[in-house]
Amino acid sequence: MPVPLLLVGLLLAAGCSREKRRVIAVIPKSTSHLFWVATEAGARAAGQRFNVEILWNGPASETDYSRQIQIVDSMISRRVDGIALAAADRQGLVGSVDRAVAQGIPVTIFDSGLDSENYLTFVATNNYEAGRMAARELAGLVGGKGLIAVVLHVPGSRSSMDREKGFEEAIAREFPDIRIVAQQFGMSDRAKAMAVTENILTANPDLAGLFASAEPSSMGAALALKSRGLSGKIKFVSFDSSASLVEDLRGGVISAMVVQDPFRIGFEAVKTLVDKMEGKTPPKRMDLHARIVHAGDLDQPDVRRLLSPEVKNNRQ
Repeated sequence: MPVPLLLVGLLLAAGCSREKRRVIAVIPKSTSHLFWVATEAGARAAGQRFNVEILWNGPASETDYSRQIQIVDSMISRRVDGIALAAADRQGLVGSVDRAVAQGIPVTIFDSGLDSENYLTFVATNNYEAGRMAARELAGLVGGKGLIAVVLHVPGSRSSMDREKGFEEAIAREFPDIRIVAQQFGMSDRAKAMAVTENILTANPDLAGLFASAEPSSMGAALALKSRGLSGKIKFVSFDSSASLVEDLRGGVISAMVVQDPFRIGFEAVKTLVDKMEGKTPPKRMDLHARIVHAGDLDQPDVRRLLSPEVKNNRQ
């Protein structure tokens, strides 16, 4: 009897091995903003849909580049089955991604690009085009002329840099009577963004319009406009959303909001890795479209789903 029992044990062990869930690490730039909350929801929805375990881990701040590198390296050491990464710094993560790929771990880059082509797929909003959309919207709001300013995000973030570049180039090429008089970084911190916006407002009392290129910059800029009693007097186009930004749009502090679909970004990033594991070849690049939202759009069902972090796992 010992031999049959041994065979049974081996067969059971083999069955358990085959049924072991694959593990995908999803590493955002940070975990502190609503955009990443919705991205996590999308990634976990994909995990449920495709029966993979999602390890969600990121730094507390988008400027903590070294912490993100540590997290990526720890996932490589853990030998996860795949990594989805939103690179906080476009150059600093190249070495870690190269190391993962060399060890046979597929890497999908999402939201923010990398100065490398050594990855499976890049899933993100077309940020350059989103910046051009914001420029055209703000230009229309200020009547095609006047002085405007930009509250930037952080240095080295490819996604926000692309949308800032799109904004600046569209203004320069298409609206010769509009001049960008100030650009300052909010450093992914709404208090700092509020302070730099107040500096811009003080130095430029004739400012006609304002663009903020990310959620924390938008929140800080909105606070500054409210504190100076300039709500509605300066046309303001924000980027990304939060509960407070939606209320500011509804109340007229924000004139228009450019929004992404972070839920879908998280979902598709995980799906590309699952496809790779199943022998499929996902596209090298997936460009998703941003959308401009006005106060009058807020009660539309599709806009409410887009702006709400309370997303459903069966949405995809």
